[in-house]
Formats: sequence, structure tokens, C-alpha cells
Amino acid sequence: MASLCRECFARSEVAFRRCPGCGSARVVAHDELFTLSIAHVDCDAFFASVEKRDRPELAGQPVIVGGRHRGVVSAACYVARTRGVRSAMPMFKALKLCPDAVVIKPDFSKYVAASRQVRALMEGLTPLVQAMSIDEAVMDLSGTEALHGAPPAVALARFARTVEREVGVTVSIGLAPNRLLAKIAVERDKPRGMAVIGAAEAAALLATEPVTILPGVGPAFAAKLAGMGFSTLGQLQRLDAREAMRRFGEDGPVLVARASGQDSRPVRVERDTKSVSAETTFDRDLILPGEMEPILWRLCEKLARRLREKELAAGGVVLKLKTAHFALRTRNARMPGPSAVPETLYGAALPLLRREADGTAFRLIGIGAQPLVEGQGADRGDLADPEAPRRAARWEAMEALRKKFGDGAVRAGRGMVAPAKLPARS
Repeated sequence: MASLCRECFARSEVAFRRCPGCGSARVVAHDELFTLSIAHVDCDAFFASVEKRDRPELAGQPVIVGGRHRGVVSAACYVARTRGVRSAMPMFKALKLCPDAVVIKPDFSKYVAASRQVRALMEGLTPLVQAMSIDEAVMDLSGTEALHGAPPAVALARFARTVEREVGVTVSIGLAPNRLLAKIAVERDKPRGMAVIGAAEAAALLATEPVTILPGVGPAFAAKLAGMGFSTLGQLQRLDAREAMRRFGEDGPVLVARASGQDSRPVRVERDTKSVSAETTFDRDLILPGEMEPILWRLCEKLARRLREKELAAGGVVLKLKTAHFALRTRNARMPGPSAVPETLYGAALPLLRREADGTAFRLIGIGAQPLVEGQGADRGDLADPEAPRRAARWEAMEALRKKFGDGAVRAGRGMVAPAKLPARS
């Protein structure tokens, strides 16, 4: 059985529990360790880790990143997680579980900067890096052994050490023959872990796992499968392709294959952007459209910025509202032409908001681009909207001033709102 010390990177074809060189117990051992090349990398409690990095006095303390009072948990450090705190949990519930937690408002500029550092280090290992989110990615290190003078497992262990030293956060790594198994592996050893699942063992290892371990199998689909007699992956593994097709339709054979750990998806350098949006939760429930309109404008500015960063535009907008009783409303509107300018986005979304402001109390508002289109031909103007180029020019001029003198250098009047009415988080 091959072994690797993750401290001094000593390796051997013979199993060892402690490194014979440095004595470390941080050893990973597996029969296929030095032949696997697909890795899933996940930054550990990323937002909270960045905050602890920048505030060393918080080491050992429970830290929650998210909006105060009526917000939700964006991230929780592992200390807070031991108390039951989880991402997306309402903040009031998190603070009941962990009343001594230090709550920090998200600073996404810091998280993006750290994410880019980690991404650059990944791309130093292989050009085949597919970002899954701000804090995780999958990599294909096939054929890189000559470049790094070591198998992918060794290169990944060195990468993890470099991330800790240069970025100040830790990562967990799943190593496997395909993307599915790498994703499952990374969840098995956190934080600061390195787990391996080989092809030979995959089916037997997965047989006793619940169907929910498969990405994409949520509570509703799991309940449907349970009603059909399938609660574990082993039960799915017993179906042949024809029976799988009969029971589950065209997706059946793929589902059964994944239950055995089979996955033919390649690592793609670029991933299609499915959605671009911005939303915020209010400090208190809002009813009047005049209170929500300035906030909607600010979200349209944020959405426009995100579209420009991705070189995309909106063919229409979708307005999202959540009532005080957590009922969700979504309303859509198309625009005369594609746009990535807040004034145009706001003009399409404002009538939707005013129609929905019928006396209902709302706790959240959001704005998204739907459908997404290429940004190259946006805001050029036509007979239906001849002013589009001028709006685009004004927005670009405002953004140039902000970039040079700061975000507060210039503001649109419609975005001004009394401090008491500002949203808690975004």
C-alpha cells in the first residue's frame, strides 16, 4: 500500500502510520494513491478562515460570518460547527446554539482576493481547473508527473502546504479517478484533510451510503426514491440499465452508474454561468415601495457590476421578494435589448416592485438577470431604446470615478436612503 507524509512529503510503496522520517501522523495511505489524478479541493470554512487569518485573536473562538439579527449564516468556523451552527441557518437560531460566537459582517472583497490567490496556485499545478464556487474547485492533474517530478498526490500535498503559508487558510482534498468520487472523498476528511477513493473499491464503499450522498439528490428526490424502495446506493447498484430506464426514465442509467461511483464528466476549464443576482435582507419588515426602491437601485448597481465582471448582460430581470411569513414571490420582465447598466435594469424591475407592494410586509428583496446573454452586444440602443448608449456611458463614467476616488465619490440620488432604512446585509 502506497503512503505519503503530508508534512515532509516522504513517500513509500510500503504502508506506514507514522512518517519514518519526521514522525508525523499526517499520513495518507492507499493502494491507488500514486496513480489517481482527479482532485476536488475545498477551502475549509472559507469566509470564517479568512476572518481568523486577519484577526489572530479570534483563534480558538467560535466565529460566524453573516448578517446580524435577521440575516443568515454565510459561514461558520469549525468551533461554531461543533455547536450545531451551519451555513444558511437563520442567525437567531445560530446564536441560540452558540451565544458566545463572534459575528462578523461578510467582506466579499477579501474573500474574492483570497480565492484568486488559491486559484492561481491551482493553475500552477495544472491548466485544467474548474471552479465550482468561490471556495472550491476540481482539477485534472493527468500527465503532470513529469512537470512536478512527483505524482499528483505529492503535488497536491505540497499545494496544500503552500496555500496555508501564502494565503493563510487551509484546504481539504479529495483524490479519486473521477469528479464524483473526488467530491465524495473531500467530504470524508475535513478540515485540513486528504482522502482517497480508488476505482477498485468505489462500488463496495458506496453501497451502504444513503442516496443523498450523490450531488443533485436532494430531499424531494430522496423521498421519491425511498417511496420506490431505494434508500441506499447499494439498492440502486442492483439495477441494470434497462430496469433503470423503466423506473427513472432517460436519466435512470446515469443515476445507477453514479451509484457505483462511475462518472465520465471531464474537468472543464470554463463553467457556464447559470445565474447572476444580488439580494439583501432588511433590518425590519418593509411595506412601502418608497422604502424599498432605493434598496432596489443599489442592488441593480451591484447586479450590473457583477454582469460586467463576467462579460455578460441581462435579457430581462427577475424580481425576488420574500414576505414576513417567508413566502417567496418572483416576477419577471423582458427588456427591449440586453443590458448591464443599472438604470436599465432598475427601469425593468421597478414596475414589478410597485405592483407587488400591495400592503404586504417584506423581509427580503433580490434582483437577478434572466436570461443571461453575451455582454458584447449590450446597451447599443435601437429604435425601441435609443437612449441605451448614453445610459451606458454615464454608468461607465461613474464607475471610473469610483475606481479612482472610492465608492463614495459619486452616487445616484435614487440610491440615497435614510440610515435607519438601510438593509442589514447583502
